[in-house]
Amino acid sequence: MRFRMFRFASVAAAMAFQSFQPDALAWHDKTHLSVAETAGFDLWYNAAAPDVAKSKSAFSARESPNHYFNNNDNRKVDAAAVWAQVARYDTPGDAQGHLYGAIIGAVKDYHTMKAEGKYARYPLVFCAHYVGDLSMPLHNTVYDDFNKNRHSANDGVVEGSVRDNMERIKANMTDVVIKNDTDLAREIAVVAESARILGLKIRKENRDMTADEAYLQLGRSASLFRGILVYTQRDPSENGLRPE
Repeated sequence: MRFRMFRFASVAAAMAFQSFQPDALAWHDKTHLSVAETAGFDLWYNAAAPDVAKSKSAFSARESPNHYFNNNDNRKVDAAAVWAQVARYDTPGDAQGHLYGAIIGAVKDYHTMKAEGKYARYPLVFCAHYVGDLSMPLHNTVYDDFNKNRHSANDGVVEGSVRDNMERIKANMTDVVIKNDTDLAREIAVVAESARILGLKIRKENRDMTADEAYLQLGRSASLFRGILVYTQRDPSENGLRPE
């Protein structure tokens, strides 16, 4: 009897914990890989790895909040909102999430590790994934019933075709120039705000994204990450890009 009660309490506690934890997936694996590859990252094949890492319970509490920001107050995203999240990078138990700060945190990790003479490329893998997450509308809006019910469908809206249609991502890319962290915060805000606005639109119209809308968002992520690769580049072999 005690054992049964213990099991019931354990399951109940686990369910209570899960009830306020957002589904931290954003886009499915092939979509993430395609964004990173289109941006010119030679480690594009690792871009889904951060989702794999957080799938283990030991890492989930710390890693999951790096993948989303529940904009519960529906505020316009600006550079100040990005900077407000930086100190929360890798902080466990942040139910609202801190995706914007995680991107800057990953770039800072890269610079720190490179300055220390360490292998610094894996922070860029995490950065690639976070930047992919950034353009997904439901990772920039309140995690309500609409978000929960439509999250998986929108994550996978182009998953089945994206590897054969990477030119559609490329066609939506623009030049993003980042010379310092101030520029980086501004450009993160631009992509996040575009995702927030699209999230409000599909919620109002009670529908999923179209493929055209998804590819436009993916182009924005790829553009930003390409800009980040150039910004972090010191040795051209470091991130697979050739110097201009």
